[in-house]
Amino acid sequence: MTTHAVRLEAADAAVDVVSADKAVTDWTTRYFGPWWKAADVPADSVCTGPLVIAEVDPGKYADAALAVTQARNESTTYAKAQLLLTRDVAAGVILGVQPGESLAYRSEPDVGSLVISGCDTEPVATATARLAREVMRGMLLRAGWSVLHASAVVREGGVVLTFGQKGAGKTTTALALANRYGWGLLANDRVFVRPNETGGVDVLPWPSAAALGLGLLDALNWFEIARERLQGGEQLHPTQSRRVTDALLAGDREPLWENGKELKVQVFPDQFERWFSVPLATGGEAAALVFPRIEVGADPAEEDSYRSLSGGDFMSGETEDRYPDVFALARVDGGGTEESRHEVAHRLAELPHHSVVLGHDVAANGDFLAKLTGGA
Repeated sequence: MTTHAVRLEAADAAVDVVSADKAVTDWTTRYFGPWWKAADVPADSVCTGPLVIAEVDPGKYADAALAVTQARNESTTYAKAQLLLTRDVAAGVILGVQPGESLAYRSEPDVGSLVISGCDTEPVATATARLAREVMRGMLLRAGWSVLHASAVVREGGVVLTFGQKGAGKTTTALALANRYGWGLLANDRVFVRPNETGGVDVLPWPSAAALGLGLLDALNWFEIARERLQGGEQLHPTQSRRVTDALLAGDREPLWENGKELKVQVFPDQFERWFSVPLATGGEAAALVFPRIEVGADPAEEDSYRSLSGGDFMSGETEDRYPDVFALARVDGGGTEESRHEVAHRLAELPHHSVVLGHDVAANGDFLAKLTGGA
């Protein structure tokens, strides 16, 4: 049986992803390639270092799921789905199963091995990308990187970081500059940062699908592009709700809601370039911080209030509510070590800070932000 392997590399981290199903390794390459280095490697060269093995095998999933459910286990939530966990401390093994997703996991953190088993290719591929990124996160965190809850765009190597809670306008701000002025999109919602030797802060992408509301998609003039692509048989990320897909195909631009949360379009990283002609950036150095808020009918303007970084701006502790370190892949705080976070915050505090109000006119927002941050 042929085995396929892909090596992911970014800064100080590398991990190999191995599967007999080429669709799984192709998914990994597609997901990470635009922002990190992702390259096919001979499977027989994969012998040391962190390893993620992906198996599309209903029988192996059933055996793994049975082992977890028959043992004493605990229930938690991981990536918005129930996860049952059991640990064999003596053997150094963590077992997990997500019954609703038909996925099982076997993590051996001491030897750097993670096995993902499932019944269907797409769920296994999605989980493999997610967990390979977590392995990379662990290595980067242990090498002194931190993770900020921020979006980022790059112009001539200088990174504008955008902060705020969900709905504050991080994505709106970043895409206004990327779409209007061709600035490189470096990250959406999360970003790696580390103090460098020249007194600045280096910035590295956190590869992920991007969530865009239907209204924002329309304001960017991307709605019809996405609709035509879907009508032509292409697909957006599978985490997207079917209701959103149906709305796009029907030409319905009204925001969709479920249990108080907006349902959004889920865009693959490579689709920014292929569909929307937005360039992606692979790194830079922090140059400015923007703290936006969105107000219907507002003209974009700078506000008098001053906002600075806080502990909640790092994906640390309770802020990391989506990907807790249940498989002991990071083994340090999810936002980075305390020393690294402190130094990043200290250095970023010396950069220009801009608290702004933005309206729904994306072009006006982009013009204002470019002028404010020195890019116009």
